[in-house]
Amino acid sequence: QVRLVESGGGLVQPGGSLRLSCARSGSSTTMTSMGWYRQAPGKQRELVAHFTLGGTINHADSVKGRFTIYRETDRSTVYLQLNSLKLEETAVYYCTTWPTYSSWGQGTQVTVSS
Repeated sequence: QVRLVESGGGLVQPGGSLRLSCARSGSSTTMTSMGWYRQAPGKQRELVAHFTLGGTINHADSVKGRFTIYRETDRSTVYLQLNSLKLEETAVYYCTTWPTYSSWGQGTQVTVSS
């Protein structure tokens, strides 16, 4: 069973930056990669960025050039660097196993406010 724990969220002004972390623990018989989703109040979760099983990185068009997903060499932790944050990007950010979505973290709150 893969367990995921997010951290690093907080309150930031528009244009500010945060780095989110997702720590992976446990084991699974199913090999997966990982990705980041976010969910704003009253909205569906949307995919922000992910690694493919082959290690290719993909970012949503809305965050391309501002957000960066990366991971430790041992793959124990996946990060999401958030730069130039916008007000509308206030959301709970989740990490998940990709592409199975079988495990989710508890989420970390990112609040962008002036």
